Order: sequence, then C-alpha cells, then structure tokens
Amino acid sequence: MSIKRNGLPTKPDALPFCQSAGANGWLFVSGQVPRDADGEIVSGNITVQAKVTLDNLRKALSSAGYSMEDVVRVTVYLDDTRDFAGFNKVYAQYFTVEHAPARVCVQAQMMNDLRIEVDCIAFKE
Repeated sequence: MSIKRNGLPTKPDALPFCQSAGANGWLFVSGQVPRDADGEIVSGNITVQAKVTLDNLRKALSSAGYSMEDVVRVTVYLDDTRDFAGFNKVYAQYFTVEHAPARVCVQAQMMNDLRIEVDCIAFKE
C-alpha cells in the first residue's frame, strides 16, 4: 500500500500537512475553511462562509480525482450552533439525498474570524 499526498506545501517554512492524503481508494481531506484563492479569509455570515468552504472542499476532492458523490463522511465544525440552519441550506446544494454522506456537526471555538471548517473522507474503487 502506498500513500499519496496531494497539495503538499511548497514553502520551506510551511506547516507539515497536506490538503489530502489517500490510500487504497480512501481519501482523507484536511479541514477546509473559507479562504479565497489568495489565502485570505472570506468574511461574511454563515451562508457566505459555508459556500466558500464547500467550494474549497469540492476543489480539494477534484484535485485528487474525487467528487462530492464519493464522500462517505463529513465533519462540520461551527463556531456558533445558531448557524446550523443556515449552514444546512447551503450544504443541501452540495450533497444530494442519493449521495448523502454520514455527517457529524460539532461546535468548536474557531480562530481568525472563521465561522466554519469542514473535512471529509471519500472512497472510490
């Protein structure tokens, strides 16, 4: 078995983690947050931040050759549990009932004005 790491850091002083790692059809995607292409945090309410975060999750999956339909498990971290309903409205635009992954949603004290972080596990034969 070999492990393939995607999105490894390119700067010598970068933190030692990759965007995703996979082995034997499984892909583990690191936590995605609402950052734009320049790495800046996108400010806004949960709807805005959830959309950017889930777009980033989709990009991370795609760069490893996976899709949202391959996701089997999602973990959602919300800074404020009152954002749960707003997040769910956005989430439903990214995952269909037919391909709904198992999901956990927890409250977590976020850093840097983040309202949300999402990671996932995907599988593909």
